[in-house]
Amino acid sequence: MIYILNNAVPILLATLAAIAVGLAFYPALRSVRGSFAVFVAEFWFAAILAGALILAPAKADPWVMAVGTAVVIWIGFVAPALVVTLRARGITAGGVTRDAAHWLIVMVLEAVVLHAVGLTAPPA
Repeated sequence: MIYILNNAVPILLATLAAIAVGLAFYPALRSVRGSFAVFVAEFWFAAILAGALILAPAKADPWVMAVGTAVVIWIGFVAPALVVTLRARGITAGGVTRDAAHWLIVMVLEAVVLHAVGLTAPPA
């Protein structure tokens, strides 16, 4: 996981962008008690996305690969997990849509920030 240390700045910036989106969607995140847990979760999310972007094949335009990777991960993992867990908890379709939209925006924004700042591949 050396790539996390090598890419601490872009990951941190992506984390802060994700937190800003989260605060816009969920003002309750401003509570002091939950702030550290949110930061850690968003940081880890950005770190994993950074790893996926580093490993993404350079088959297309780099911006297409960055945003496309985020969207594919969202479609393949995040959206289905949200639908199953939130509907099982009795959350309305509107609530599921809101949470899914939040995570899609977060993932695309994180990918844009990570790509714009630049990522460094781990040493061979």
